Amino acid sequence: MADVAKVVPDGWRELDADGAAARELSTLALLERGLPAAYTVYHGVHWTRLDEGGFSLYGDIDFVVVNAAGDLLAIEQRSGFLNEGPDGLTSGRAGRSRNVAVGIARSRHALQSRLASRLAAGPDAAAPRVEYLLYCPDFFVRQAHTAGIEPERIVDAAQRDKLVPRLQAILPPGEHSARVAEVHRFLRDEIKLDADVSARMGMARERVTRIAGGLTQWARALDFSPYRLRVVGTAGSGKTQLALAEYRAAIDAGKHPLYVCFNRPLADHLAHIAPDGGMACTFHHLCERVLAAHGERPDYARPDAFDAMIARAGELDVPPDLRFDTLIVDEGQDFSAEWARLLWRHGDDAARRIWLEDPMQNLYARAPIELPGWVTMRARSNFRSPRPVVRMLQALLPEAEHIEAASPFDADDVVRLVYDNAHPLTQRVKEAIRLCFAAGFRTEDVAIISWRGREQSELLRHDRLGANALRSFTGQYDLLGQPEYSEGEVLIESVYRFKGQSAPAVILAEIDFEQLDERALRKMFVGATRAMMKLVLVLSERADARLRALLGD
Repeated sequence: MADVAKVVPDGWRELDADGAAARELSTLALLERGLPAAYTVYHGVHWTRLDEGGFSLYGDIDFVVVNAAGDLLAIEQRSGFLNEGPDGLTSGRAGRSRNVAVGIARSRHALQSRLASRLAAGPDAAAPRVEYLLYCPDFFVRQAHTAGIEPERIVDAAQRDKLVPRLQAILPPGEHSARVAEVHRFLRDEIKLDADVSARMGMARERVTRIAGGLTQWARALDFSPYRLRVVGTAGSGKTQLALAEYRAAIDAGKHPLYVCFNRPLADHLAHIAPDGGMACTFHHLCERVLAAHGERPDYARPDAFDAMIARAGELDVPPDLRFDTLIVDEGQDFSAEWARLLWRHGDDAARRIWLEDPMQNLYARAPIELPGWVTMRARSNFRSPRPVVRMLQALLPEAEHIEAASPFDADDVVRLVYDNAHPLTQRVKEAIRLCFAAGFRTEDVAIISWRGREQSELLRHDRLGANALRSFTGQYDLLGQPEYSEGEVLIESVYRFKGQSAPAVILAEIDFEQLDERALRKMFVGATRAMMKLVLVLSERADARLRALLGD
C-alpha cells in the first residue's frame, strides 16, 4: 500500500455503514486506490471561522486532497437525487432546499480563510491553492452549464470513472514544499481552540469547539466587590468551562482556588485537567478532608453515614490548608442550603465566589438556594446540543422555551427505537450503536447513558453488546483516587453519573416511565443534552406512546 494515497483519519475500512455514509466510504476507497503516494486524502474535515457579526460558522467538507506542494482540492460529494432548476443545482436535506454552488463557495471560502490565518503567509510566500470539485455519483447532470458550477468541476454518475483523472488534472502531484507540513498540521485539527471541558472523564475533546467569546468571556468581564456571581445557565452554555477559567485565573494570580460539585465523575475530570495549586473535589470529599485534618474518619457502616459526616464537619474548625481565596460551585442545583453554609466557611468574606447552576437539571428535588445580594447572570444559549434535540425538549418542557438552540451542528433528527418482547432492549441498543457507527462516529465518540441507576439498570450488567466491549465504572478507585474502568471501547454510564459531561453521539437507553412527570422530564433533559452531534433514544412502548402524544407524531 506504499504507492497509494494516504487516508486520514484511518480506521475507516472497519466501519459498517449504509446510505450516504457507505457512498463516502466507497469514494475513499476509490481515491486511496487511484491516487499515488504524492497525495493525502482527509475525510470529515471541520473548521470554524468568526465572522463580523460575532457568530461562529461551522461547516464540513467531505474530502480534502493535499498534494506534495501543499495545495488542496475540496470535494463536495452529494449522494442521491439533486434538483436542476433556474437557480442551478439544489439538494433537499431535512426538508430544506440547499443551493449546491452556494454551499461549495461558502465551504471553500471558510477553508481558505482559516488556512491563510494559520499559515500567516508573508508577501514572499505563496498561499496554497484551494481548488474544488463536485462529485455526485448517483445523479446525471443534464444542464451542467446552468448548474452554477464550472462544468469541468462536476463529476456526475456518467463520469464516475473519471473522478481520479479529473482530480489529478485540477491538482497535479506538485513538487515538495516546506509549507506542506503546516498544511497537514492544520488539517489534523491542531488549530489552537478551547476544548469543551465537559468531556467524559480524563479524555481530551476532539472535533468540538466552543463558540468564540461566550459565557467565560462575559462573566470574567464583570467587575464588582465583593465578587459574588450566580450563573443560571442551561445545559451546554459553558458553565464548567467558566469554572475551569476561574480556577486557572486564580492560580495564575497566585491564589488558592476550590472547585466543588456533587457529581464525582465531573470532579474527577476537572481535578485531572486543572493545574496544580488548588483543590477540585465533591462536597462530600471536602467534608471528609475536614474530618481527616482532625484525626477522624467517617463511619461508612452507618446507614446515614454521609449525613453524619456532613454534620460532624460542620462542628469542626476548618483547618488553614482547607481555606481558599476563590470558591467555585458547579452544578449548584444539587446543593442544599446547609451545604452552601458549610462551604462558605472555607473562605473569608474577601474570597471570590462563583455559583453555577441549571435548575432544569435538578434530579434530586433540592429546594432552590437563596443567595441574597449576589449578582445573577443568565445564560440561555445551548451551544452543545444539536438543534433537533433542543426543539424536542422545548416541546416537552415549558421551561425550555427560552433556551436558544445555538449549536453549530446541523444534526439529524432525534432517532427513537422502541424495545418490546419482539425487539429486546439489548437488540435495540446494538442497533443504536450501528446507527452511530454508520454516521461516522468512532467507538470513543459514543456514550450509552442508562435512564436507570446502577442498581436497577439491565444494560450496566453487561460487559459487551455484540462485537462491542463496554467500558464502565467498576465502583473502585486507584491509589491516586482516580476511578477505575473495565476494559472496553464504548462508554456506558447511568444518567446520574454522566451529569455535567457530554459525548459526540449519545444513546439514551432504558427509558421507561408510566407518566412523563416532572422528575422524568428532568431526566430526559439531562440525558438528551449530553449529546453534542447525535442522539438516539431507546425507550419502552409506553414511554414512546407518551412522547408521541406530547410531540404530536
